[in-house]
Amino acid sequence: MLNFVARPLVRLVDRYLPDPFIFVIVLTIVAVAAAIGVQGQGPLSVVRMWGDGFWNLLSFSMQMLLVLVTGFMLASTPVVRRGLEALAGKVSGPGGAIVLVTLVSLLASWINWGFGLVVGAFFAKEMARQVRVDYRLLVASAYSGFLVWHGGLAGSVPLSIATAGHPFEDMTGVIGTGQTIFAPFNLAILAALFVAVPLLNRLMLPAERHSIYVDPALIEPESDSVHAQPRTPAQRMENSPALSWMIGLAGLLYIVDYFLRSGGLSLNSINMTFLVLAILLHGTPRNLLDSLEEAVKGGAGIVIQFPFYAGIMAVMVQSGLAATISDWLISFSTDRTLPFWTFLSAGLVNLFVPSGGGQWAVQAPVVIPAAQELGADMARAAMAVAWGDAWTNMIQPFWALPILGIAGLRAKDIMGYCLMQLIVAGAIIAALLTYL
Repeated sequence: MLNFVARPLVRLVDRYLPDPFIFVIVLTIVAVAAAIGVQGQGPLSVVRMWGDGFWNLLSFSMQMLLVLVTGFMLASTPVVRRGLEALAGKVSGPGGAIVLVTLVSLLASWINWGFGLVVGAFFAKEMARQVRVDYRLLVASAYSGFLVWHGGLAGSVPLSIATAGHPFEDMTGVIGTGQTIFAPFNLAILAALFVAVPLLNRLMLPAERHSIYVDPALIEPESDSVHAQPRTPAQRMENSPALSWMIGLAGLLYIVDYFLRSGGLSLNSINMTFLVLAILLHGTPRNLLDSLEEAVKGGAGIVIQFPFYAGIMAVMVQSGLAATISDWLISFSTDRTLPFWTFLSAGLVNLFVPSGGGQWAVQAPVVIPAAQELGADMARAAMAVAWGDAWTNMIQPFWALPILGIAGLRAKDIMGYCLMQLIVAGAIIAALLTYL
């Protein structure tokens, strides 16, 4: 049944879904055309808006890149990998394996989305080595944890608006995480998903005759970095634990002092925490740099796409296009239903802008004025964008690529399961955003 439902979607994705960079070019063209055709702006004027705004998100782009990189580096430390190996050994049956992989991935993604993607993939592979269970569902379960990332500690939208100097501070001010990440409605969504997603994955476990297994001997365990004996002063410095511990402990002291001073969560504090932990747990600068080399491969899209998002944002705001779209949204929304419509629109936009930070840059100029005009809860409206972005990641394969690459599968191998997760999670999130 799952294969029947998902097969057309898989074919559509395989045939027509290009790299997200193509989408950002198309969105730029659409925004420029709308500013000229709908708002009556001159072509040269719009091109100037676009070019002048192109570099307005450099700080935000670097913050987003570091969320991914620091999370990846922490997930690849020997301590984390050995912990996953030991945890996998506690499970004996396929049902328990599915549930545990889902829960670990949910928790890891709630902590940091880069951390969650890598931990989920490593844990799924380790579980497949130790337990006989359908490999497709196991990897899909690992990816399903990604559903909660934007409501978690490293969520782009809530941390961005909690950081002083964020791009929309003049419109919203600084909104603390107590109103977003730790708000009762957000915690309720998280609690519901932590129950529903593992249960759904367990219920989708196929009968043994329909399952696909992998030979454990073909899955190599992750190994620690091994380097040749240092021979030069430079090599000895690169492999010196003392250097890592000195800078790591200094960073740890700063982090503790920062939170004792009630610094609160922000993109900078989260990135600093993960970077310091990665430095300490990798043990030497060389090990950290080896992990960094792997981590930055997944950040290429952020580097090239975010300047285009900044240009789109500038065109929308300065041409008046954002205000026009906001007025249209207000025409059929109320303060109660705005989060619902924002959630659905964010889910749609995410198919074309598969980046939480980039999506916020595009949608914030529309959502913020609408919330202000209707007197809606600004924090809830912002979290509706966040949850819409996270929701349709289940059928947007962009962020599944790291997990699929580590696991050795293709998107179509897990798409049927992800489609069911999309349906169930969407109903839960929409209901709680609107009525709680």
